[in-house]
Amino acid sequence: MNDALIFGWTLGKIIAIAVPVIIAVAMYVWWERKVIGWMHVRMGPNKIGPFGLLQAFADVVKLLIKEVIVPTNANRFLYFTAPLLSVIPALAVWAVIPFNGGGFVLANVNAGVLYVLAMSSLGVYGIILAGWASNSRYALLGSMRSAAQMISYEICIGMALVTVLVLAGSLNFTAIVEAQAGGKGLFDWFWLPLLPMFLVFYISGVAETNRLPFDVAEGESEIVAGFHVEYSGSAFALFFLAEYANMILMSFLVSILFMGGWLSPFQGWHFGWFSQPGWWWLFLKFFVFATSLLWLRATFPRYRYDQIMRLGWKVFIPISIAWIFVAGIFRFFGVVTIGH
Repeated sequence: MNDALIFGWTLGKIIAIAVPVIIAVAMYVWWERKVIGWMHVRMGPNKIGPFGLLQAFADVVKLLIKEVIVPTNANRFLYFTAPLLSVIPALAVWAVIPFNGGGFVLANVNAGVLYVLAMSSLGVYGIILAGWASNSRYALLGSMRSAAQMISYEICIGMALVTVLVLAGSLNFTAIVEAQAGGKGLFDWFWLPLLPMFLVFYISGVAETNRLPFDVAEGESEIVAGFHVEYSGSAFALFFLAEYANMILMSFLVSILFMGGWLSPFQGWHFGWFSQPGWWWLFLKFFVFATSLLWLRATFPRYRYDQIMRLGWKVFIPISIAWIFVAGIFRFFGVVTIGH
């Protein structure tokens, strides 16, 4: 295969992943409004398009045609660089996410987990720059809150990943899913032997994406809108895209790392088609976790900032350190057998 064909094939895979992610963000926003509307006994979007499906796309058009108003004393270069530093890592991280066992992944690298950690950690720079470059006290306060929160919970996420790597014996996402194969499906996945770390990873993922009840970075009742209070139009749309793309990514990561990815929960039970692995299982698990993030928003009040930091440093990190040793014991004594 010559270089032109390789380039065309790679470009096609990039488009096949990036475009659905962007469309999924729009649909996720619509689903969020619907779910929260139902939980509040409201209708939610129901005017534009069937069932209000086109409401999210109408909002995108509205943001794109709106004027981007730059504060007078803002640093213009950093002001416009910040949204890009948020959205580019949020989209680039999808390069190593596999969608089925057939190898549909842009780059099936052996250090996929390390790549995800590296890319996701870059998003905090966009938030810090947005707060500083806006020359606004509210924006700066929101960015400082967010930076401390994201850095703290990245440690928890990293330690939770270490326990998965100990059991799977690989940094490759496909190999991690394959390590959960065999046996009786649901009960052989990593969520069961790593139940505390599964909860730590899930809750830390909510905090990492600055979602309720951990949205102190955008606390509307406290600091107006946080780090992007001075942003409008397409610049604000990029922050919006990055946030929801990260939420979708986190739901996929939970499904792949702890819930068997594209493996069937009925594998080994001889239920015919239901026992077969496939991309539909991964997307079903993703849908459940993505919807649970919306349920959290509609149910729980915002935590105080000191409560959030205490949870990360005094609860999650000690639990994570302890369970790294527990995972090592499981691996050493064969409690969890790789690949069965």
